[in-house]
Amino acid sequence: MESTVDVQQLFFQHIKGILPPHLSLVEEIAEHLAISNDSAYRRIRGEKPISFEEIRKLCSAYKISLDQFLHLQSDSFIFTGKLPENTDHFFENWLNDLLRSFSMIQSFEKKHFYFLAKDLPFICFFQVPELATFKIFLWLRTFVNHDEIRTRKFSLKNNYPAYEELGRKIIRVYNQIPTTEIWNLACLSATLWQIEFYREANVFESREDVLTLYDKLEELVNHCEQQAETGKKFGLGEKPTAASADYQLFINELFLGDNTVIAELNHTKMSFLNHSVLHNVATRDERFSNFTYDAMMNLVRKSTQISTVGEKSRTRFFNALREEIFNRKKGVN
Repeated sequence: MESTVDVQQLFFQHIKGILPPHLSLVEEIAEHLAISNDSAYRRIRGEKPISFEEIRKLCSAYKISLDQFLHLQSDSFIFTGKLPENTDHFFENWLNDLLRSFSMIQSFEKKHFYFLAKDLPFICFFQVPELATFKIFLWLRTFVNHDEIRTRKFSLKNNYPAYEELGRKIIRVYNQIPTTEIWNLACLSATLWQIEFYREANVFESREDVLTLYDKLEELVNHCEQQAETGKKFGLGEKPTAASADYQLFINELFLGDNTVIAELNHTKMSFLNHSVLHNVATRDERFSNFTYDAMMNLVRKSTQISTVGEKSRTRFFNALREEIFNRKKGVN
C-alpha cells in the first residue's frame, strides 16, 4: 500500500511528465503556489505535506483529474477549453491559442500527431494565401458573425495580413511535428460546398475569384500528394529535407472522420475533440486518451497507407479529389 509521501511524490512526477522539457518543475510549482524554490523542493520530495488548497491550485493549473490520478472509479473525464468572450477578438485569440498549443507540443523530444480527418486539416489552408483569405472570411462572416464582415462580399483583394501571418507561424511549427492522418474521399466536401454556397448566395464579388479558389484548392491537393509521396511534411513550394518531420497518410473508404486529434508527448497522450465548428476541448485523461488512441490505431489497421508506398492507390485517390474540383469548376458560369 502506497504511503501519503509516495502518493505526493507520484503526484509531482505526474506534473513533471506533462510539462514541456524546457520548463523547470521546481520553478513551476513555486510560481503556482507562490512559495520559494526551497519550499517547492520540500513538497516535491515529500518532506512537507501538500495541502488540499495547493492540490486544488495545481490540478487547476495543469488540468489534472484527481480522481483519475488516484484511480478512483468514475465515469467522468475532465476536458478543458475556451469559449469566446469577445467576438471582435475571438478569431485572433483562437489562432494565438493554437500557436501556443502547437509550440508546446513541438517542444517535446518525442511528439506525434494522429488526425482522423473529416475535412482537410484546416491548418493546410494557411499555406495558400488565397485559400487562407477565403477561409478567414468564411469563419469571420458565417461562424463568428463579425460585425464588419457579415454584410460584406468576398474578394481576394481584401486579405487579412495579421491573421494570415499567425496562420503561417502555426504552419511552420505544425510542419515540425511528425503526423499520421486518416482521410477519405469526402475530405474536400466541406470546402467545395462552402465555395458553392457562397457562389449561389451571390457573396462573391467576381466569377474570377471563384475560379481562382478552385485552382488554388487543386494546388493544395497537389502539395498534399507530394507530402504523401515523400512521407515528409514541408511548406508549399519547398522541398523536403533530411530534417523534415515524417508524414503518414492513410485512406479509409468506409468511415467518415470526425476531426479527432491525439498528440503523443513523450510518455503521455493528449486528446483534442472538435465542437461547435471552430472550437476544441482537450484532455490528458489517461483512460480516455488511451481508448481514443487504440480506436484510431484500429482504424489505421483497417485503412490503406498511401504515403511512401501504394503509388497506384495514392494516384487514384488524389486524381479523384482533383476530378471533384474540376467538376465543380465546370459548373461556374
